[in-house]
Amino acid sequence: MSEPTLLQRRHQVMGDASPLFYDEPLELVKGDGVWLIDAAGKRYLDCYNNVPCVGHCHPRVVAAMAEQAAMLNIHTRYLNERVVRYAESLTATFAEPLDSLMFTCTGSEANELALRIARFTTGNKGVIVSDYNYHGNTTSLAAVTTALPSSEPFSAHARAVPIPCLYHADGTPEQIAERYVAKVAEAIAELQTAGVGLAAMLIDTLFANEGIPRLPAGYLERVAKLVRDAGGLLITDEVQSGFARTGDHMWGHQSHPLVPDIVTLGKPMGNGFPLAGVVTTRERVETFGRSNMYFNTFGGSPVAAAVGQAVLDVITEQDLQGNARRQGAKLSAELHRLAERHSIIGDVRGQGLFFAVELVRDRASREPAGLEARRIVNRMRQRGVLISKIGGDDNILKIRPPLVFEAEHGELFIDTLDQVLSEL
Repeated sequence: MSEPTLLQRRHQVMGDASPLFYDEPLELVKGDGVWLIDAAGKRYLDCYNNVPCVGHCHPRVVAAMAEQAAMLNIHTRYLNERVVRYAESLTATFAEPLDSLMFTCTGSEANELALRIARFTTGNKGVIVSDYNYHGNTTSLAAVTTALPSSEPFSAHARAVPIPCLYHADGTPEQIAERYVAKVAEAIAELQTAGVGLAAMLIDTLFANEGIPRLPAGYLERVAKLVRDAGGLLITDEVQSGFARTGDHMWGHQSHPLVPDIVTLGKPMGNGFPLAGVVTTRERVETFGRSNMYFNTFGGSPVAAAVGQAVLDVITEQDLQGNARRQGAKLSAELHRLAERHSIIGDVRGQGLFFAVELVRDRASREPAGLEARRIVNRMRQRGVLISKIGGDDNILKIRPPLVFEAEHGELFIDTLDQVLSEL
């Protein structure tokens, strides 16, 4: 009898429902900057992973992790200069009054904690999310998830609202904004009628899972005012849109003229090391903490702080925000040129080094090309370039490389995508 394959062994010990990318799963053994290497030694250009935001296995981050791990790693019930200094460095990147940090290990924990704070602060229970969202895998977050299969019924204390996209919606931008703001007002009214009120609206201001829609001007500011007028808080999830990803700003919400009440952080915060957190006001943190002793054994350890500080330092010293802006502008121009050549591309949207390329079978009807998107993603993988897909119809190519992506990498990506589209 032959030895079981790695995939068979994984199914045996992890279950066959544990998700994997690509029709032919990749066995990866090494990462370096924007490159991933499989077990056979083949290199893949990573145009998808935002977790290693400053590049896979960045030597500065690896050294910080190893040096601190060799010195001390303990929880936050002891004083530690490195932990406090990192919290100071991170909160300094936010606008006032966002000046305090609570550590967690994952984005799911951060969003769960943010909802607890919002419900405690407001005395309300209701939550508004988008109608194609994912913010984590805890029980309460699963109960408001709309983008992934979940056995939990959608919460009676939540409402899901559609997000406008100028590519899809009919009418002028002003008319579109009016219609979609009205949907948020309706959701608030329903929660108030149900007697639960509004605690928070939880969104990613880039709306990554929704396909990075082009929002009508003023939409988000008007929504934020509705939420606050109803006594709720605005929570922005920066797990995908933060850490210089958009190029023009450190945080995705800074692309809009508003300051959220609570910000949640995750994945790229530790470049792959489990590090996440909640940023809000000191008053909110202290008021919550006096009634709820929040403690996270592994959140905010000295090793986590060392890694997080190294990530911030690399972003600054290597001007990765500027790089995201410059390389993103080049990629945007090239993607729009591809759209002129390939009619399957219906729309190109994005900011910095984060793009959504919407595929359609017909530009007039905008019929989603979901099967074609899957074929493209798998053919790109076969040619050594890794991307993924998003959107309710699975027809939007998701392009989100590490921030150390350079012009030569962009050229390789565009040439490969052009070849794959031509083969279709």
